[in-house]
Amino acid sequence: MRKSYKLRNDDWSEKATVFDLQKVMNNGELTSLQLVSRCLENIAKHNHSGANLNAVLEVNPEALQIAETLDAERKIRGMRGPLHGIPVLLKDNIETADRMHTSAGSLALSDHYASEDATIVQKLRQAGAVIIGKANMTEWANFMSMSMKNGYSSRGGQVLNPYGSEFDVGGSSSGSAVGVAAHFATLSVGTETSGSILSPASQNNVVGIKPTVGLISRTGIIPLSHSQDTAGPMAKSVTDAAILLGSMTGQDDQDMITQTSIERSFRDFTIYLNAHALQGARIGICRSLYIDILPEPQRIVMENEIERLKEAGAIIIELESVSPMEMDEQWDFNVLLYEFKSDLNAYLQKCHPSLPVHSLSDVIQFNEQNEDSALKYGQDILIQSNETSGTMTESAYLESRLRDLQLSRTRGIDVVMEEHQLNALLFPNSNGAGVPAKAGYPSITVPGGFTSDGQPVGVTFTGKAYTESTLIALGYAYEQLTKHRKAPRLKA
Repeated sequence: MRKSYKLRNDDWSEKATVFDLQKVMNNGELTSLQLVSRCLENIAKHNHSGANLNAVLEVNPEALQIAETLDAERKIRGMRGPLHGIPVLLKDNIETADRMHTSAGSLALSDHYASEDATIVQKLRQAGAVIIGKANMTEWANFMSMSMKNGYSSRGGQVLNPYGSEFDVGGSSSGSAVGVAAHFATLSVGTETSGSILSPASQNNVVGIKPTVGLISRTGIIPLSHSQDTAGPMAKSVTDAAILLGSMTGQDDQDMITQTSIERSFRDFTIYLNAHALQGARIGICRSLYIDILPEPQRIVMENEIERLKEAGAIIIELESVSPMEMDEQWDFNVLLYEFKSDLNAYLQKCHPSLPVHSLSDVIQFNEQNEDSALKYGQDILIQSNETSGTMTESAYLESRLRDLQLSRTRGIDVVMEEHQLNALLFPNSNGAGVPAKAGYPSITVPGGFTSDGQPVGVTFTGKAYTESTLIALGYAYEQLTKHRKAPRLKA
């Protein structure tokens, strides 16, 4: 049974889980209006002043009114569920049919208003969440330029790490991670194609879950790659991430891959929060490829955390590799190049005629015409993608896609985990994200401590398709063992 929670000082922002917040809201100690107001106060204090984190692109002008309405509903009918009245920040590539824009960080879409909520936004609103704003992100989900810095967009500028502006903020769900870390929202939603949730979560000392592709609908999310894209939760605790994940799952007739989640998904992942899950768990690590190559301060942290896992009863299995893909000289990103052009063109063609862009070619041309403001880091990836045919019948695409699946799944994660009877694989930060990304497999990253100079380090558990319940159990047990999450000290 959970202990009774008493709200004190700023515990609402750092120590309180969503369950704790619901308790104090139900007994009248806190309202959703107050909670949302406090988040907005933090945004006002530290987004464009103070620490100048630049994590929020725009605030929902109706957020306070929505919160007040949900407070009234709570008094009359009781709470809808754990998200009732909870402020949630959305990455700027997730559509909302309200007074906020959806731009993927691009100036070309700075005037884009979506006609419908994304499927996950519909679910969040039905659950009673308050969509508090849109988070800044690496432009076009970090698929614009090889030289672009993580967290930069031409529309929003540079997101900064609240633990030190000298540290990488991670990409591309940078604002979503910083927004949670700095208490701009209780929860946030990011998206990942390859590392875009795991990277900023690790860099900003928060929990991030990259689900199996198919667990959550992508309808209404500006695409990068239909083979690898997924949305996922970001939070200050595994408990909160599990709550948010469950609220977004389910089948969607407009996104056929979600049919694979039938009888394999859950609406409540909190039933898997097991503080003893590490005891006897078999966890595989590939030390030479992922641990030994880390900068010394991060390597020391990871070695210490591996020892703590052992002390908690985990059985660490040393692996030579996770997949032949790690050494494959033919590993390319043709799949992303082809799918981005095809998927983005299909998306933009459905947008309002008043927008200046309706194809990838239009985006490139718009950026060239607005070079001073739109091309700080160039657009070589956009150009490279546009040079492909964008058709799924090309041998270059089909061969790469089939090779990716074989090397990441059947000759990769599947065979390694079965051979060694593993419960999970372990990686530092998002360093191993590429293989499960191509496989479409899930991962969870949990705060793993700090280097001697204060840089956050993440510990990431990865598994086979639809093993979110196992990963959440392991992540929760590790979190309860270590309690590495600490609030950033923001400049006044």
